[in-house]
Amino acid sequence: MNKYIALVLLAATIVTGKETALAQKDKPLYTAPLGVQAFTFRKSFPIDVAKTLDTIKMMGFTEIEGGGGRMAPEDFKKLCDERGISIPSTGAGYEQLVKSPDSVAWRAKVFGSSYVMCAWIPHENGVLTFENAKKAVDDFNKVGKFLKEHGLIFCYHAHGYEFQPYEDGTLLDYIFKNTNPEYVSFEMDVLWMQFGGGDPVALLKKYGARWKLIHLKDLKKGAKKDLTGLTSPENDVPLGTGEIDIPGILREAKKIGVAHYFIEDESSNVNGQVPQSIAYLKSLKE
Repeated sequence: MNKYIALVLLAATIVTGKETALAQKDKPLYTAPLGVQAFTFRKSFPIDVAKTLDTIKMMGFTEIEGGGGRMAPEDFKKLCDERGISIPSTGAGYEQLVKSPDSVAWRAKVFGSSYVMCAWIPHENGVLTFENAKKAVDDFNKVGKFLKEHGLIFCYHAHGYEFQPYEDGTLLDYIFKNTNPEYVSFEMDVLWMQFGGGDPVALLKKYGARWKLIHLKDLKKGAKKDLTGLTSPENDVPLGTGEIDIPGILREAKKIGVAHYFIEDESSNVNGQVPQSIAYLKSLKE
């Protein structure tokens, strides 16, 4: 091969490499189905379930986490099916899970869900104690085993109050370490992780595939944080306008195999903010 041909091939390789890099940059970062947490539309669902689902469909959502409130599960599933909306995950209260796991499993099966999540550990005075966490670990292991036997995956939705110090870490670490990975998985609500003083990206890296589901939301810049797991709904802001590293979370979540993401907006302006959050997600590139 003469020097001229070698130089041409080298130049072609460099150009191709640059084109490949540019193509990579143009690839969308968010590639999962577009999902929403039903609590986002908590004000409109009780008024008219069908119309609320029409709005959800119009916004482009194809997955929902939750249920139809007082509506029979079969009827809610039918309405969702008619609109091309699946229900991969549904929620259940702590007491219901402990006392009536069979009814929880039945409801999830009717919905066609794979996951059942619990979003709150009972505790008093805004402080999660070690005793609360220990009881939750025992209950979650039992509930998770029961649900697995019924073909379902149990997820605890961490809420930020678990960052109470414990030994060389936090009570969240305690819950992760003492729940059986075969029976207990987790859902990350990125706002509550940030609000409780955690680093969502670091936690995704630390506990990897035990995170199965994610609530996508953003926290208003400068919002005062604490360990109550409670804040003003108006501290929920459109994705990309708050202080949370949404791109970093999406990249790490994709690495560990998270398949379902649910936008959750607790503000009083969901009809304005949710479309803004969707547009932001679609604008992100690799």
